[in-house]
Amino acid sequence: MSAVEGLLPVTFTAEGAVAISYNDLKASPLLLSASIEKAFGSQPDCLGIIIVKDLPEEYRGYRERLLKLAYKFATLKGEAREKSVDARSKYSFGWSHGKEIMNGKPDTLKGSYYANPIVDEPTVPDDQRNAFPEYYGENIWPSRDEKGVEGFEEAFKDLGRFIFKAGCELAVACQPFGKSLAQSDGVLDLSDLISTSQTTKARLLHYFPLSEEEAAEAPKEDDPVDSWCGFHLDHSLLTGLCSAIFLQKTGAGEPVVVPPPSSKAGLYIRTRGGDLTKVSIPEDCLAFQTGEALEIATGRKLLATPHCVRVVPGPNAANVSRETFALFMQPNTDKQLSPTMTFGQFSKKVFDEHYQETEL
Repeated sequence: MSAVEGLLPVTFTAEGAVAISYNDLKASPLLLSASIEKAFGSQPDCLGIIIVKDLPEEYRGYRERLLKLAYKFATLKGEAREKSVDARSKYSFGWSHGKEIMNGKPDTLKGSYYANPIVDEPTVPDDQRNAFPEYYGENIWPSRDEKGVEGFEEAFKDLGRFIFKAGCELAVACQPFGKSLAQSDGVLDLSDLISTSQTTKARLLHYFPLSEEEAAEAPKEDDPVDSWCGFHLDHSLLTGLCSAIFLQKTGAGEPVVVPPPSSKAGLYIRTRGGDLTKVSIPEDCLAFQTGEALEIATGRKLLATPHCVRVVPGPNAANVSRETFALFMQPNTDKQLSPTMTFGQFSKKVFDEHYQETEL
């Protein structure tokens, strides 16, 4: 597609996802409007995801280091993991397993480690802290001497802060679509909503391996596509995503990186027109999806992305885990998304839908 009125041309991956260069994102974000609209807009073929390529070399090391630590933490003894569980935050800080509701039942297929890589101790009024413990709690980290996961906190922050910086730059590129009336004192500033927020939340994910019995089952064409993670919308403004790695335990040594157990396994997105599309994120690239908060803040000029993760059973899936990382970038809870709704009001509704009530 050729450039229009000085805008940079739109380019695509082989699967049809819009791709942009990180160099262009830093140097000329407002010239990427055509790419933003094609990626995040409302046309029937829009996927709601954008691939950012040409990242600095340090990104590769940050990604691999943390994703291998995801496996190591998830395979610690139960009591070691339980020290990082925080029920008061609705399991939104530290370790969470089996608490989230997906497809109407507790999701036990994956475990998550949540933390804010930007702010360890939020500085907000007590009424906000008490009303939104899922955002304004303090980070929980494994003990620095916990054998097997040394350097966990540093690795989590290194990758999270790298993605956060790219997300702030992407928000500048989205700004032409954020001229809503949500802010009474001026134009909604998407980049400012993210960069000044104390609600940023990263989720380090470990998808537990299938047993040999489960893996031996022949794949069926009518098996649910969303078998590992149900179709859902993020409630963030933007969500940054890493390419997953697959790890297999062989003997007593370290797990080894292996190919995906099936070419059909991975991230699936529904286009605005309803078509199902598998999207791959190259290991040296980042991806960003749109969340419901951005849809509200832009008056539906940019739409949220329906997506899921699929696992396909087969002989190559035995004892293979999937590790990945997502960074959810959103406003402080008192910020208006629309004239009638703050981000806090919106997110309370989302949490009530996805988590069971917990007696504290």
